[in-house]
Amino acid sequence: MTRRLAEVAKKVGVSEATVSRVLNGKPGVSDATRQAVLTALDVLGYERPTQLRGERARLVGLVLPELQNPIFPAFAEVIGGALAQLGLTPVLCTQTKGGVSEADYVELLLQQQVSGVVFAGGLYAQADAPHDHYRLLADRNIPVVLVNAAIEHLGFPAVSCDDAVAVEQAWRHLASLGHERIGLVLGPGDHIPSARKLAAARAVAADLPDEFVARAIFSIEGGHAAASRLIDRGVTGIICASDPLALGAVRAARRKGFDVPGRISVVGYDDSAFMNCTEPPLTTVRQPIEAMGRAAVELLNVQIGGTAVPAEELLFEPELVVRGSTGQAPRG
Repeated sequence: MTRRLAEVAKKVGVSEATVSRVLNGKPGVSDATRQAVLTALDVLGYERPTQLRGERARLVGLVLPELQNPIFPAFAEVIGGALAQLGLTPVLCTQTKGGVSEADYVELLLQQQVSGVVFAGGLYAQADAPHDHYRLLADRNIPVVLVNAAIEHLGFPAVSCDDAVAVEQAWRHLASLGHERIGLVLGPGDHIPSARKLAAARAVAADLPDEFVARAIFSIEGGHAAASRLIDRGVTGIICASDPLALGAVRAARRKGFDVPGRISVVGYDDSAFMNCTEPPLTTVRQPIEAMGRAAVELLNVQIGGTAVPAEELLFEPELVVRGSTGQAPRG
């Protein structure tokens, strides 16, 4: 206890007596100092006294798989801003390869007495991934909202972009340009949004050959490798499950000496930052990030207020943004 007092006092720049008054709920401490002491406890990893744990009820976990894909910082900006308007403080948790896992972050967030968690692009979208940490949140009755498609039976509300409509828009766009050999670059086989995209493509083109569907990890390098295989199989139009995958597809075409869009047309998904600045500017399907992020926060806030929310999925309409990476199909 003495060591804790000393560490917190040093962190805040106050006396140990002041820290003791805060921890014991005694008067004579300004609100600013009191808050600084409580924040220092959190930062140093100390448990707050039981009577002060309610102070943490304004923290909300925001768990993202990465920040390299611009779509995730975009969601973080919208969701973080909407939370702040409600007086809630987002705690950003970003996974790194070989670093802290999603399950680890959930444990940390539970220790911080968060009042809710928003997940975007997490393991809930992968059928074969571990999901025990979600059940832990459900068992503790922690409000949760998921952004974009999840596996069934998790029991949380979700806010999603309509994957089926996205693929239909992209496919019809390429078909209108004369493309008949259209391929897909999707995420792993257990990735639910990718499965929805594939189902939509097969609904539009029942004769879609299996060899025109390539799987990849979500990165430029993954897109390059997958698109390279599709180009070798003769596709002239490629629909990708993310913008980084699409940028990889453009790179693959160029490495093979093919012009984009003269020989190969590429469509991305997300319309994340700077896709209008690539060469050529990327045709992509835009997720309505602002509307989705605000809806996710609204669903979370209702739950925090004590009102039950159905474990349903709200589907938002995407928008095809036509730029320079798609053109008429090559003749011959």
